[in-house]
Amino acid sequence: MSNKPTTPNLVDPKILFPAAKAAFVKLDPRQLVRNPVIFVTEAVAALVTLFFVLDVATGGGSRLFSGQIAAWLWFTVLFATFAEAVAEGRGKAQADFLRHTKSELSARKLVAPEGRETKEIPATMLKVGDLVLVQAGELIPGDGEVVEGVASVNESAITGESAPVIREAGGDRSAVTGGTEVLSDWVKVRITTAPGSTFVDRMIALIEGAQRQKTPNEIALSILLSGLTLIFLIAVVTLWGLASYSATVLSVTVLSALLVTLIPTTIGGLLSAIGIAGMDRLVRFNVIATSGRAVEAAGDVDTLLLDKTGTITFGNRMASDFLPVPGVTVEELADAALLASLADQTPEGRSIVALATGEFGRGASQAGIDAVVPFTAETRLSGVDHRGRRLRKGAVDSVLRFAGLSDSKIPQEFRQAVDKVARTGGTPLAVADGNRLLGVVHLKDVVKPGIKERFSELRAMGIRTVMVTGDNPITAAAIASEAGVDDFLAEATPEDKLAYIRKEQNGGRLIAMCGDGTNDAPALAQADVGVAMQTGTQAAREAANMVDLDSSPTKLIEIVEIGKQLLMTRGSLTTFSIANDVAKYFAIIPALFVTTYPALGVLNIMGLASPQSAILSAVIFNALIIVALIPLALKGVRYRPVGAAALLRGNLLVYGLGGLVLPFAGIKLIDLAVSNLNLV
Repeated sequence: MSNKPTTPNLVDPKILFPAAKAAFVKLDPRQLVRNPVIFVTEAVAALVTLFFVLDVATGGGSRLFSGQIAAWLWFTVLFATFAEAVAEGRGKAQADFLRHTKSELSARKLVAPEGRETKEIPATMLKVGDLVLVQAGELIPGDGEVVEGVASVNESAITGESAPVIREAGGDRSAVTGGTEVLSDWVKVRITTAPGSTFVDRMIALIEGAQRQKTPNEIALSILLSGLTLIFLIAVVTLWGLASYSATVLSVTVLSALLVTLIPTTIGGLLSAIGIAGMDRLVRFNVIATSGRAVEAAGDVDTLLLDKTGTITFGNRMASDFLPVPGVTVEELADAALLASLADQTPEGRSIVALATGEFGRGASQAGIDAVVPFTAETRLSGVDHRGRRLRKGAVDSVLRFAGLSDSKIPQEFRQAVDKVARTGGTPLAVADGNRLLGVVHLKDVVKPGIKERFSELRAMGIRTVMVTGDNPITAAAIASEAGVDDFLAEATPEDKLAYIRKEQNGGRLIAMCGDGTNDAPALAQADVGVAMQTGTQAAREAANMVDLDSSPTKLIEIVEIGKQLLMTRGSLTTFSIANDVAKYFAIIPALFVTTYPALGVLNIMGLASPQSAILSAVIFNALIIVALIPLALKGVRYRPVGAAALLRGNLLVYGLGGLVLPFAGIKLIDLAVSNLNLV
């Protein structure tokens, strides 16, 4: 069951009414100066309004015409600010859901670290390093790490998933988030974040756009749009001199309107909305990005580093067979593997117990176990000491080192069994009794259905996929072949991941990866797109520039697709806007000068009623097209897994040709309405 916030509808009055109010607030020139195109439009609208007021005061000029031009120029600015306000409003609706998770929390601060005596204080008074006691039924007062105890925690307020998770001291499941509820038992938590800077606080600020800054691509596009605006400004000023020379009268109102219709107001008005909507789409996928730059980088990624377990495969490797070496019976191997796994609570360990007791009918008890040897990333083996026997199971090379066996003493049948398991994509676990090698346990890992097709789509987009695994090279190669990845990194350590990322970046490629452990933090920080799991450690979440609240490693593929969609939307609407301006140029200039230069009548293919009607119709179309494109800017263009060349051709065909054709039809229809209503 899910508790996730729903995405508000675009026509929801709860969004539209506040957005309309915010649109007027955003008319403040100090805010608009961040958007040069719309700032110029506002300055021109103010200038035309001034001339309209002068016309009204003096009784001169065409007051009806200049008044309508002034009004539609202001509408153009308002529609642009409204688009941004609607995008922000959708994000604020998401933030309101998170804000409900916060309340006036109290904390039971420990008087002494070793004891259980506490004093109750407001959560806002907690400092980094304070220890608090949280018992069943209480809310965790702030972000921190469990230093003692184990408890079941309800994180649905953050992740939207009602299934509780286990949080315990040590390991990768020690991080807790303020506002989540302890359902059972108790934990001691060391506060790691000051009040006001908690994970929920940062989520709210990022979603609402309070910390949103322009991304590098947005800055580059803004510079391009500013350059086009300057070019058209020079062109319009030049037209004034040309008109005077040819005895054509062009008023300041006409020239101002002409400037606004020619500069790229469409993309200028929608640029911020597109960026905000991109982050909003991530939120709907339960992913929080620390900046718009991270979303953009996801769209430009060249290489994906994907953990095998949980991303490419289901991750629950199941024991399927026992393969003994000569001189050892299957029953003897099964008994040893069963004893070595009795205290092993990993899915692999439990599957070995299930196979030995079920299919092979073996039985054992924990009586006689002298010591338990847990699995660690360093030793890569586990087992027990049982009545003088040292039973171990684990990675083949680790068990061989434990047994002290040289290459010459390893049975050929053992090597063949290991190779057989590895070639089929399974994971071989060696089992030893002291320095005596007993055999191999075959662990099966199932590749997720449909993952190969997803990788093919990514390959078509020019994205390279690399599987990262701790398995031996033979096993890694088999699974890589079955999954369809482009490359793999076998027997990988955290240091190997970091080195691989740096090598790829030195070659000019952008890297994306996901992780959840403290040992993943350096690689997450180095990657261009680092996605940390919400269930991961505090260090991983701090190092990454995205956090997946569902803790699903597969989500990395969706994140890349959302980033691609953001860039595709921006590129498509930029293409449409520039083509739009070209079409308006050919629609307006012939109508203005056809009387003076009759030869221009060839270009006046729309046959607009009059020069004034042409200008007014173009200004009205220029304003309305922004409103018409707001849904597309917020929803994004349809994502298609195609290469850059095919994408460019599609953009030019659909949005380039559409941007040329639509203004001709739209301006002509508006011109007919303007002339029939005698508005000029």
